[in-house]
Amino acid sequence: MPTAIRGRAHRTRGEFSLRRTAVGFVLAALLLVAGGMLLRTVGASAGHHPLLWGALALAGAVSALGMLRRRHRRRAAARVAAAVTQAAEELVDNALAELDEANALPAPAPAPAPAPAAVLLPEPEPVAADFAALDPYAFEEAVADLCRRDGCRDVEVVGGAGDLGADVLATAPDGRRMVVQCKRYGPTNKVGSQDLQRFGGTCYAVHGAETAVVVTTGEFTAPAAEYAAACGIVCVDADGLTGWSEGTLAPPWELPVAHVGGLPEPA
Repeated sequence: MPTAIRGRAHRTRGEFSLRRTAVGFVLAALLLVAGGMLLRTVGASAGHHPLLWGALALAGAVSALGMLRRRHRRRAAARVAAAVTQAAEELVDNALAELDEANALPAPAPAPAPAPAAVLLPEPEPVAADFAALDPYAFEEAVADLCRRDGCRDVEVVGGAGDLGADVLATAPDGRRMVVQCKRYGPTNKVGSQDLQRFGGTCYAVHGAETAVVVTTGEFTAPAAEYAAACGIVCVDADGLTGWSEGTLAPPWELPVAHVGGLPEPA
């Protein structure tokens, strides 16, 4: 129950009790006057009739008992009324509190924490591998890795004794069978025409090549380049190998039959 209503209810009950008290005092005064006059009359007659005093005493006792009983009942009723009033006020207060809670707006959800800004790392610059520093077997593996990187399938290193000129076998992305011979030569050694002739005699007839490639860390002689062009062999020298590794040149199976990396020097 709101405070203003409770206060009004308490003031109303207080004013009503004061009126009842004033009226009670007036009635009590009238009763006392009437009772005094009655007692004088009765007293005058009681001197001649002793039993009358006994009757009056008994009547007074009965009246006093009745007043006590009525007073006790009023007190009990007042206590019951006070308890009922208090319980009603508590019910009203609880109902108002629940209504306020139901009508209250929900608390806003906390704003999500901002996502951390993505850190963009600089792309690593391509670094040319030092193929000339590799031994012959590691060089064959490095060439096979380049083939795998650029989409070849079934890449296999087969170089060794009795390889008949084939060091790496693979299937190019377009499905052609590719046979690669790897020549790890120093700067003073060149791949000559005899090397190309031995490879040309086995790459097609023995290994069934559809694309034949010779890769070297050095250079090709002019006769070797001429033989390669005549037999359809792709030649990749040191400069062409570096461009393939760094991605600046197309892989060998996408190149025409020609010397890659510059003009060959005379034999």
